[in-house]
Amino acid sequence: MKEKFRKFLVALKRKPHMIPLVVLVVAFVFYSLRLTVISNTTARIQGEGMGLCGFVTMLFSMLGLVSFGRSFPHRKPVNKAMLILMFVMFAAVIYADIRYIGAVNNALYREVDPITVTESTSYITESVSMLRGHIVILAIGLCLTALLPVYAPMIKKIKTSINVEGNGEMETIDISGEDA
Repeated sequence: MKEKFRKFLVALKRKPHMIPLVVLVVAFVFYSLRLTVISNTTARIQGEGMGLCGFVTMLFSMLGLVSFGRSFPHRKPVNKAMLILMFVMFAAVIYADIRYIGAVNNALYREVDPITVTESTSYITESVSMLRGHIVILAIGLCLTALLPVYAPMIKKIKTSINVEGNGEMETIDISGEDA
């Protein structure tokens, strides 16, 4: 178990950008697994731009993950253009989520024919709470991405080498090849 943890730390030292990537993937999966709630809410309320907001969230979430992957090429410096594009896409996702929440709130609290949430339409309030959680997870992932230059050097300072017996006796080994 100790060796597996050491190998995990070594992998993390080599690719510290995997931390925010995992958080952003969790946000995508969190939204994707609850897409039925969003679809049912959109079909029930039929507010202006709600379907487009759901589409933008899915599309830009996938494209944002792709651009994140292209931002950190192996053994090359960070691709800043792709990183900026990733931040723009996830900002659009957060805006779409906020706009969707606003459309749901407008439908629930409008003066003319407000939608009432019953037991059969409880998915409406569930969609709002799910979107708030999605925004929080995305914000955490974006903060971790922005702070990567701060905590990556700290991760690289973690000692992961192991002491092998006999390393101290390297002087006694004859590598000249004169005896052979």
